[in-house]
Amino acid sequence: MTALWLGIALLSLLAVAFVLYPVYQGRQSGAENQADVDRRELNISIYEERLAELNHERAAGNLDEENFASLKLELERNLLQDVDDTVSSSSKPLIITSRGVITAFVLAILVPAAGLAIYSEQGRSGDLAIAINGPIDPFNGKTPTVEEAVTALQNRLAQEPENPQGWYLLANTFMSMQNYPAAAEGYSNALKYLPEEAPQYAGVNGQYAQALFFANQGQLNDQINNEVEKTLSIDPYEVTALGLLGIAAYEKEDYRQAMAFWQKGLRNAVDEQADSLKSGIRSARDKLLAAGETVPDLPELAEVKLTLSVSLDPALRSRVTPDMTLFVLARPVGGRMPLAAKRLTVADLPLTVVLDDSSSMSPQAKLSGAETVELVARISASGQPTPQPGDLSGIISSVAVHGQVDILELSIDHVVE
Repeated sequence: MTALWLGIALLSLLAVAFVLYPVYQGRQSGAENQADVDRRELNISIYEERLAELNHERAAGNLDEENFASLKLELERNLLQDVDDTVSSSSKPLIITSRGVITAFVLAILVPAAGLAIYSEQGRSGDLAIAINGPIDPFNGKTPTVEEAVTALQNRLAQEPENPQGWYLLANTFMSMQNYPAAAEGYSNALKYLPEEAPQYAGVNGQYAQALFFANQGQLNDQINNEVEKTLSIDPYEVTALGLLGIAAYEKEDYRQAMAFWQKGLRNAVDEQADSLKSGIRSARDKLLAAGETVPDLPELAEVKLTLSVSLDPALRSRVTPDMTLFVLARPVGGRMPLAAKRLTVADLPLTVVLDDSSSMSPQAKLSGAETVELVARISASGQPTPQPGDLSGIISSVAVHGQVDILELSIDHVVE
């Protein structure tokens, strides 16, 4: 903050200089103009004196009319030349009155004062102080309770309502507290300040529909249906909205439709979301089987994992250090982008590692979605995932993904050229 106020002081002095400099210039110009006036008066006085001498000489008979006229003309030319030089060397005089000087000094004081007043009203010195010194801890170093943290966040949002991240955090907190009406209000406020073109918008809108659903005792209504439709119009594979539709169909005992919604949602689901959807699919499948209906194979429920035993060829041990990065990955045969990967170090070798959908790189590109893959283990001297000359590598080509139960031996045995 010291630097800020020093900057304000320097700028204020500069503003004062801009106001007072014309006054100084005006007074200097006034002095110069007065000197020019005095010079003109002196020239006129000399002319009148010389003209009187010529008249006296003519009256005494010392000058005839022709010489008198010639000398008088020369004298007049000299006077005109002197006057022209004086006028051309000066501009129109700037008259600085006492009132003008007082006005200038008043402005010199008011300019910085007005600037400070406007900054104190419209400026963000508080935000700057937080950025420089860090936020003020309202809990004085103590760990707050959930209720205290919620209250602090609500107070901050009351002062800064145009904060979609803050509203989203508050809504998630209320969801974990099972305060669904308050959570719905939080998501609604987040959506109010979140641009519709933001990539997070569909997900937040889906969570808003979910909060409304739970607040309505797990029943759909027109408002919830509208929010679900809005969400899916933005992202047809939005997990939360599809999950809600699956729940509603399941409650109506339309198990096949519920399975369809949840299978579609699996495309973008990760971790706990994916586990929850798979659990729902299993339950719906079991309901159909218990009713004597046929159910097609569900590859989404197949347990997909590849177990690798990774080792380093003894002949290459002298080329590595324990802190070098080790990448173990599965990628499509002939492809470059991994479907599943783990990052380790040489110090972990030899090791056994499991690749499955939890180590997938993207919800849209999962290990379970491939039929065959290449398995690669690579030691990177640079620590970068892109292969570089001098890296050490090992590969197993064309490994079947589904139904794989064997532990696959993968040896790092050659140098990348």
